[in-house]
Amino acid sequence: MMDKQPNSRMCFICGLQNPVGLKMSIYSDPETRQSTSTVTIPDHFRGYPGVVHGGIIAAMLDEVAGRALLIDGGDDYLMVTLKLEVKYRRPTPTLTPLTIVGKVTQPGTSRAAVHGEIRLPDGTVTAEADIVLARTPGSVRDLWDDEREDWKVYPDNEGAAPS
Repeated sequence: MMDKQPNSRMCFICGLQNPVGLKMSIYSDPETRQSTSTVTIPDHFRGYPGVVHGGIIAAMLDEVAGRALLIDGGDDYLMVTLKLEVKYRRPTPTLTPLTIVGKVTQPGTSRAAVHGEIRLPDGTVTAEADIVLARTPGSVRDLWDDEREDWKVYPDNEGAAPS
């Protein structure tokens, strides 16, 4: 059974009220120990015609893979990215359902590593990333505390600003 993870208000990837964000929902699968999200990227986030911009690909991998750390530790395991190495295997198409999957490769409370993949409906991997993360610095965590009340699990299709 998949457990829905919290969304924020203004995060580019998961912020439900960010007018230019992706508004992605991310789920945890305690059985497979993976975080996952399914999304169809609109064409206005393209680089080349019909192809998702590489920066958007990197951002999705960073967010979803990093969220694998929350499976065991909840919000206390939110970390910041130290190193993000993306391998672009083939063009990632816009207007196509994509599945982003993340898993922890090296657990830790002060430093950790995760791996993420973007997959097409047939399972083909279009991009993957290896990411090293570190405990969030206190100054950033203080800023986070101001928005913490908006960090919660919203029922599907709720919490987003009207289109």
